Amino acid sequence: MDLTESFNRVLPAEILDRYEIRETRDAAAVIQNTNPEEFAEIVKVLSEFLLTKDDILQPGGAKGLVATRLDRTFREFGWREGRFDREINSKLRLMPYRAGGERKATESETKVLSEGYKVDNVKGKIALDVEWHAKDGNLDRDVGAYRALYDVGIITAGVVVTRSYQEIRDLAMKLGRDAFKTTTTTTLDKLEPRMTRGDAGGCPVLAFGITSRCLADDS
Repeated sequence: MDLTESFNRVLPAEILDRYEIRETRDAAAVIQNTNPEEFAEIVKVLSEFLLTKDDILQPGGAKGLVATRLDRTFREFGWREGRFDREINSKLRLMPYRAGGERKATESETKVLSEGYKVDNVKGKIALDVEWHAKDGNLDRDVGAYRALYDVGIITAGVVVTRSYQEIRDLAMKLGRDAFKTTTTTTLDKLEPRMTRGDAGGCPVLAFGITSRCLADDS
């Protein structure tokens, strides 16, 4: 699947300058047109977001300083953690065999509950996950959730905020940390092939890679 570039038309210069961006199926334009309030909030949160020295020097984890801070900010705008469970009811109806003296149909019903998909932030019809320095398997979970939610009409697009590997690695070394040595954590580089493979199905996906240009001046 080819990447698209509608974000160049609809995102402000400040976002384009500070983040590395990827999208499929014109996701940025889709979000702007179908969920303008949520689009404006994403732009505001990312425009005001700043990296600190502590964000870079603290050891990684599924919910580090960056993810916790961004999630908290989205909560203030009314975004909430979401979980998608699916219940399938199946009913079998057997018609009566009149010649055998049967007069009524018989029915049996089966219910199957599929528990499942969690998303960090949901509002309107947009799902958004923050993956700063988690295991890269989280990206499979996120993209798979977007596909399932899109297929049943719950969302119109998915958004991932992660990090640009090379820029953050170089910044970490500059600040005195021995870089991010592991190659199994979430980065934009890891997300991109999942997008171009079409893992999200028909769901448009917009991805932001946090770069060194997000570092606060006083850091």
